[in-house]
Amino acid sequence: MESSSEGVGGAAGVEGGDVEESARVEVAGSEAVAAVGAGAILPEGAEGVVLPGPVGAVVAGAAGSVAVAPSSLSPSRAGDFMQCPLLYRFRVIDRLPEKPSAAATRGTLVHAVLERLFDAPAVERTAPRAKALIPGQWDRLRRTRPEVVELFADDPDGVRMAGWLAEAEALVERWFTLEDPTRLEPAERELFVEAELESGLRLRGIIDRVDVAPTGEVRIVDYKTGKAPRAEYADGALFQMKFYALVVWRLKNVVPRRLQLVYLGSGDVLTYDPVLADLERVERKLLALWEAIRLATETGEWRPRPTKLCGWCDHQAHCPEFGGTPPPYPLPVRAAASGDVEQGRMGPD
Repeated sequence: MESSSEGVGGAAGVEGGDVEESARVEVAGSEAVAAVGAGAILPEGAEGVVLPGPVGAVVAGAAGSVAVAPSSLSPSRAGDFMQCPLLYRFRVIDRLPEKPSAAATRGTLVHAVLERLFDAPAVERTAPRAKALIPGQWDRLRRTRPEVVELFADDPDGVRMAGWLAEAEALVERWFTLEDPTRLEPAERELFVEAELESGLRLRGIIDRVDVAPTGEVRIVDYKTGKAPRAEYADGALFQMKFYALVVWRLKNVVPRRLQLVYLGSGDVLTYDPVLADLERVERKLLALWEAIRLATETGEWRPRPTKLCGWCDHQAHCPEFGGTPPPYPLPVRAAASGDVEQGRMGPD
């Protein structure tokens, strides 16, 4: 298994991996991707186009869109609920529109470039070749997600877009200082994975890269275009990776040897070697989280949780914390029964 330089440091960035994942997964349905060990193929245009939230949260019908209860959980949406249950509702139940983000879109573009670079023979995986992929992948992104064109609607001369693309180039170039793609042969790239736990909860997501050593050891790699978090926030950053490790374990009965976060914004690599007890703790936490989501879905009680992140939220007009009113709840509700799980309460990580 190829290793890269390790370390953690730098300032915590506003841009989050979950944001990047949401934007990237929206276009995943345009590619045929396989689930690890499950043999499941997600064909072009299939349900992968709605992977950012639990699949089936909105079903198009003859009379318009009809909301249905969430049926699965991804790292992004788990993070949404832990951050703010009302945000989860807005994204998953109500499917309120959100403006495209320059940071998240840049992350999607960089991920696409790094994925496509491995199509080339090892000796041709150079920084100039990677940067040369950016225009074509940007054109593809604009075709598959036309809304991103809005990012530069007020930039008729293309000055801001040129600067934005230059920032993407810098991130791609920095990756070559952290890993050597000529010595890597990923087993999987942009891999859609899904596993159903004994409880019936379905976990799903997309793993940026899976490396398998000749000895069979598995490394899960995720690219982040933001900066590495401070050391005290490292556990939160690893939640997504432990989520993926849990899915791989449940699918293949193999605990990944290493989890690796590559922060292109700061040039850091954060690694963690999980053990079975880690994955069991994450599973317990997700089951408690899902029970809280189930209760909120049935009662319609989605409590806002104000934090400094509220300033970045697109849904202030609908949030009671900002004087807004949520849209009418589109699902049947019932009164909370005595003894129900307290909403938002989760088990230990």
